Amino acid sequence: MTKFLLAVHVLAAIVAIGPVTVAASMFPPVARRALAAGPAAPAAPARPTDPTNPADPAHTLHLLHRICRAYAVVGVAVPVFGVATANEMGVLGSAWLIVSVVLTVLAALVLGGLVLPAQGTLVGGGGTHGTTVRLAMYTGVFNLLWAAVTVLMIVRPGSTTGA
Repeated sequence: MTKFLLAVHVLAAIVAIGPVTVAASMFPPVARRALAAGPAAPAAPARPTDPTNPADPAHTLHLLHRICRAYAVVGVAVPVFGVATANEMGVLGSAWLIVSVVLTVLAALVLGGLVLPAQGTLVGGGGTHGTTVRLAMYTGVFNLLWAAVTVLMIVRPGSTTGA
């Protein structure tokens, strides 16, 4: 059962967290391009944004934001299967696991409290270049937290499970 739970945990991490980290990382540069394009000049023909047109940066922003929101919800499976795996392995009290859980909670808070709201502001037509810069920083922190969790899951300092 341990191997099954571990396999599902790792697959959930790859399938759920991978798309969020990639889409969130792509979002700030696309948002900067969309802001730089700005509204059409008064003398130019009207060029409203069209979120259904794949050539429009607004379409890409909507798509990336939707990916981040959807996979953030799916990502809940990662810690659920992680805790089940840790319980099965008998390592719930291990320091490396506790640190990983804390970092996972921090990553979730950064994603839900900083990244997704900033993306929502930019998708809604608000925000400035400064918003994209802060968003890039939040996204970097989110990705760094997940990288640290991944390293802890592989190295497991002090682990005696032999797995």
